Amino acid sequence: MEKGKFIVIEGLDGSGKTTQTNIITEKLRAKGINVINQAEPTPHEFGRMCREVLGGRKKVTKSQFALLFTADRIDHNINPEDGINMHIGKGDTVISDRYYYSTLAYQGVDVGLDWLMSLNLGCEDIRKPDLCVFLDLLPEKSMERINANRSEDEIEIYETEEYLTSIRKRFYNVIDALKETENIVVINADGTVDEVAEQIEKAVMSIY
Repeated sequence: MEKGKFIVIEGLDGSGKTTQTNIITEKLRAKGINVINQAEPTPHEFGRMCREVLGGRKKVTKSQFALLFTADRIDHNINPEDGINMHIGKGDTVISDRYYYSTLAYQGVDVGLDWLMSLNLGCEDIRKPDLCVFLDLLPEKSMERINANRSEDEIEIYETEEYLTSIRKRFYNVIDALKETENIVVINADGTVDEVAEQIEKAVMSIY
């Protein structure tokens, strides 16, 4: 059986990750490719703990938070019921909304980028994606979309324009550090839904 593909969609909240993941999923399925959509944090134990911290319901140290994300990522890969490895072994394509790029961008400055990179890139249980698509959107545009689509109670601790500005800069630092060894495509997410979807489809089909 042909080996499946692993694709990651990254970007600031509000950049259109969910919408574009749904569109590229339908396009691939129309071509006869079996697609599994997943996201980080996962719905499993470590992922649930990450979401509690993100929602302000649980307090941990910065290093503990980074380790929770990494532990969740390992489970995301090796979980025998719905892990990335299991699906790819069956020939499925897995599309993940967020992966280690987000951890490096969001927690890298707080706990040290080198340490986090060694944890994630040096771990044999954490797979390198075949493609990472980064949907780039200015933070003010991200906040406009977030505020338009969520209630105040649903907005997470990282979702302020000032913080997203620093996160966008960190994402580019991560991309610069990994661009020679990984397949990362940056797409302007400020176009129309169809324009962005067309660029994503072109990037995705380049790995088949």
